[in-house]
Amino acid sequence: MRHFILSIAFMLSALVLAFAPANAAEAKQDFTLVNKTGYEIKSVFVSPSKSDDWEEDVLGKDTFANGDSWEIKFHRSATTCKWDLKVVYSDDDSSAVWSNIDLCSVEKITIKYNRSSNVTSATFD
Repeated sequence: MRHFILSIAFMLSALVLAFAPANAAEAKQDFTLVNKTGYEIKSVFVSPSKSDDWEEDVLGKDTFANGDSWEIKFHRSATTCKWDLKVVYSDDDSSAVWSNIDLCSVEKITIKYNRSSNVTSATFD
């Protein structure tokens, strides 16, 4: 009986260890950004809400075309959940900003532009 219990405990430990690296490899703040604005975006900035700095453009040298989606990945050591998001349009350098987004509970952000009101909005899923 003791051998049976030890065997089960060993198998459960092996299962936990097998799945732990997969979960640890992804930060809980990772999300997909979807561009449904009708315009190309030249820069995307994501920074902790407590920061006064926008840090680096997550697109690098790329641009973000209308209709595309972009996977934004965080270093797995990132622990804060509240982040700010800024997008800058290619055509006129105008920008839109959203503050205090709880990226620990958001998996997808879709941005849209309303030409009649001249407002860029976002939905958080």
